[in-house]
Amino acid sequence: MVTSQKKIDARLAKTDAKLAETSAKIDRVSEMVGGISNNQGKIAEEFFYNSLQNEPILAGKRFDLIDNNPLRTHEKIREEYDLILYNGDSVFIIEVKYRVHLKDIETLIHRKGGNFPLLFPQYRDFQQHLGLATFSIEDDVLQEALSQGVTILQRYGDVIETTPVVA
Repeated sequence: MVTSQKKIDARLAKTDAKLAETSAKIDRVSEMVGGISNNQGKIAEEFFYNSLQNEPILAGKRFDLIDNNPLRTHEKIREEYDLILYNGDSVFIIEVKYRVHLKDIETLIHRKGGNFPLLFPQYRDFQQHLGLATFSIEDDVLQEALSQGVTILQRYGDVIETTPVVA
């Protein structure tokens, strides 16, 4: 019986070692996948920032300034915005996503858009526009964004803008 227990203990030790090795491999793969995702996001942000810096016209309006990744904190609210364009009477808040999902629309409208006047009170009376810039979007997500008044910017050589229909 003692010999059998020793064999079992040895097998368990081998299993534990294999599990630790597998766990380490999974951690490395997760880190690589996360890095790829972050890189794709950075590529999209750089593309749209450079494009809009070169041609700062959205919704038929020319913008004078563009901020890249401004971070604001007020009381317990903390937001980082991907791109914000400004002119004398309008601000355009743009979130950049490599691929847009339905939840991104809600986040932009309710959280980012809702917190903007609190974080940037100097623009409270400006006309506020919301946009999602993306390399990839499904048709149903595109239609949902447009129906909620969100402008979609897509890559097509230069930036291409899909504006919501004004009723």
